[in-house]
Amino acid sequence: MSRVLVLNTGSSSLKYRLFDGAETVAKGLVEEVTDHARALQETFNEISLDNLDAVGHRVVHGGADFTRPTRIDDDVVRTIERLIPLAPLHNPANLAGIETARKLLPDVPQVAVFDTAFHSTLPPEASTYAIDMETATANRVRRYGFHGTSHAYVSRRTAALLNKDPEHTNVITLHLGNGASACAVEGGRSVATSMGLSPLEGLVMGTRSGSLDPAIIFHLHRVGGLSLDEIDELLNKRSGLRGLAGVSDMREVERRRQQGDEAATLAFDVCTRRIKELVGSYYAVLGRVDAITFTAGVGENSAAVRAAALAGLGALGIEVDADRNAAPERGERVVSSPESRVTVCVVPTDEELEIATQTRAVLGG
Repeated sequence: MSRVLVLNTGSSSLKYRLFDGAETVAKGLVEEVTDHARALQETFNEISLDNLDAVGHRVVHGGADFTRPTRIDDDVVRTIERLIPLAPLHNPANLAGIETARKLLPDVPQVAVFDTAFHSTLPPEASTYAIDMETATANRVRRYGFHGTSHAYVSRRTAALLNKDPEHTNVITLHLGNGASACAVEGGRSVATSMGLSPLEGLVMGTRSGSLDPAIIFHLHRVGGLSLDEIDELLNKRSGLRGLAGVSDMREVERRRQQGDEAATLAFDVCTRRIKELVGSYYAVLGRVDAITFTAGVGENSAAVRAAALAGLGALGIEVDADRNAAPERGERVVSSPESRVTVCVVPTDEELEIATQTRAVLGG
């Protein structure tokens, strides 16, 4: 099984990548999509789909129903539809891509790869929120986690970089982009992750608040007079870096910080402190850490964020080498000092390749 088309269908965008083996033979991004069927048809007309073996779809939320990539049939589609309340912004768009691709390519097997599936190995003490169990069960409230394809790919590549077997390697992966999450990976299995029921929990992000006291929501409603929809919009679109510094791009935050901007400095410090706190807690969960790996746009490109997030952790055996960290190299690399007991790595993520790999695995390719 060689040729796999990977589709990531958003509410107003379509990202695609066609693989022949591990080689990318076509890729693209269509924005401001209003008609998914038309956008897909036009995309299929532009690329060669001769001898296409499979289509792999990114699906954000698989709930507790999907713990691994799954070949798509009518029952799978209906189950993803039932999960829409858990991901109302993402699953409907993912479904639109699935349904359209099935119509346009009826004879090509199609596979759903779920962002949440990698975290299905979380132990109950990590996935359970301490609320009334009957209420939680009735409303499917638990920690699901996201960015699973990225954490899976990066943790496995980190083990390869260290010349270790993934099954015997413990890694803390830090996916830092406009969306951000951390994961503790023990022997190839997710045992802790920062995002929860939704992608809102955890680290400070471009426009999302990350973790906060739940009473803030009640306070904003009762005292501030904000509606639930207004609070939802505030926490998801007007918080994080944007809420603190007025901009959501870490590059601009760093530029303003270097110029002495107090708001940008605070935003940077809040963001990197939260990362440090999670690194420390995940170190405690794992007991032994072989590597800490940065990935995604900010993680791969911001030496300042990497340095600040791990500063002062020498007692845990974590030492970033200033020269290695600031070097202009790209690709997989080590940025820790030779004396560091924990290897600090940078590994570019490749979620589309991971989706293609998982798609082939499901279909026996």
